[in-house]
Amino acid sequence: MASDGGRKQFWKRSGAKVPGSIQHVYGAQHPPFDPLLHGTLIKPGSKPPTTPVKLKKVSTFQEFESNTSDAWDLGDDDDELLAIAAENLNTDVVMETAHKVIQNHSKLQEQHKFQEEHLQEEKQVESAELTSIACGDNRLVKSVSEGHTSSSSDNASENSSMQRSQSLPQTSTPPLVSGMADYNTSVTPALTEREASRLDKFKQLLAGPNTDLEELRKLSWSGIPKRVRPVAWKLLSGYLPANVDRRESTLKRKRKEYFAFVEQYYDSRNDENHQDTYRQIHIDIPRMSPEVLRLQPKVTEIFERILFIWAIRHPASGYVQGINDLVTPFFVVFVCEYIEEEEVENFDVSSLPEEVLQNIEADSYWCMSKLLDGIQDNYTFAQPGIQKKVKMLEELVSRIDEQVHRHLDQHEVKYLQFAFRWMNNLLMREVPLRCTIRLWDTYQSEPEGFSHFHLYVCAAFLVRWRKEILEEKDFQELLIFLQNLPTVHWGNEEISVLLAEAYRLKFAFADAPNHYKK
Repeated sequence: MASDGGRKQFWKRSGAKVPGSIQHVYGAQHPPFDPLLHGTLIKPGSKPPTTPVKLKKVSTFQEFESNTSDAWDLGDDDDELLAIAAENLNTDVVMETAHKVIQNHSKLQEQHKFQEEHLQEEKQVESAELTSIACGDNRLVKSVSEGHTSSSSDNASENSSMQRSQSLPQTSTPPLVSGMADYNTSVTPALTEREASRLDKFKQLLAGPNTDLEELRKLSWSGIPKRVRPVAWKLLSGYLPANVDRRESTLKRKRKEYFAFVEQYYDSRNDENHQDTYRQIHIDIPRMSPEVLRLQPKVTEIFERILFIWAIRHPASGYVQGINDLVTPFFVVFVCEYIEEEEVENFDVSSLPEEVLQNIEADSYWCMSKLLDGIQDNYTFAQPGIQKKVKMLEELVSRIDEQVHRHLDQHEVKYLQFAFRWMNNLLMREVPLRCTIRLWDTYQSEPEGFSHFHLYVCAAFLVRWRKEILEEKDFQELLIFLQNLPTVHWGNEEISVLLAEAYRLKFAFADAPNHYKK
């Protein structure tokens, strides 16, 4: 260790660039020191050194070590450094800088406090509005500016009502149920300009004496507005005629025909010939999605009748697991025709009038029947339609993304192990119900949408997860991922992208089937 004298000399007079030495840092905020401009920073009694101290050049490691061994020691050196720094600082500059920092900090604190108060006032106003709506009160909530200019009595009453509103639970308004919802007067969220324009186009098209079905398909491909979806689906499925004058009589006739089937066949559900079919339907309905809807006894009863009547009237296939899922989208869409509830899944269907429920049941049956007419080979013995489509999917993916195909093959994952359900349930188990409904808007607009176009949607759907698939290096993990894809938060945007990619694949491969055959 060097002596105290040597240490003091090292820190104060040494100009060598060694660890621990203080070097001037020049820049925009710290210009080079000029004695003429910074004369106030020099002590009156101090004299600049006249003769520079010539340092001995370090020639050996031992000499260097002896000069720098105390560079990072703690001791009196800190006090000396602080003293040197204090001597070179201007007190006025320090005080002015500190005052500015305190002022800026105070302003930031005031702004933050004002923002918090503003947010709190907005929350209070919103809670007051919700409470006034829930209680059926037509009073208008005063704005913040009006609140400041109002009298003290008004302020007191407003504050008391605000406290009451905060103590009440914030619940949504109960749904309004009517025999027949009016599309123009139903309470729905505000539409964007684009949505309003599309809705107007649909209304104009549907208002004519004869609906142009080809034009309706073009409009519907990109999605159908919720207000007109029930009638659009009935037209696209072929359930309703294009002529407006014939629609009412057709509905009456078809609904009457369906309930004639119910009266004729439904009582035979416990017969020996049919009890196996009915038992399987009864087992499968609780497995349907969404859970809230399927747990309603009235819904279960309606679905049992629809599925049993269809199975009896189509003995070539009978009832097969998977058909039960195909009723749900039609049922939910047709319920929307009579209610103003935004989330149909949480709506109590039993609160609807019996006549309305019968109309929904009959319409769901006939539209589901139209759908199944185009894919019935999916549900005949050994389900040859699904077997063929899964094989086509495998060939298509091998051409679209060979890396994904080889990765699945390398880990011995067979397409039937995950894609069978995609074909059997039309992706209903893979995406939320809202996405299925949007998907079916396009399926019903496409020629052979549920049979042919669905193949390309499944291919685009699989390749959509290529990154996650390639990251999985184990058979079990791959299969678990493919059977539980993370789509719970999907909406219309994701489905629109999926459909666009599927259309691109169809355009490239549909008219050239040899493209996806090796």
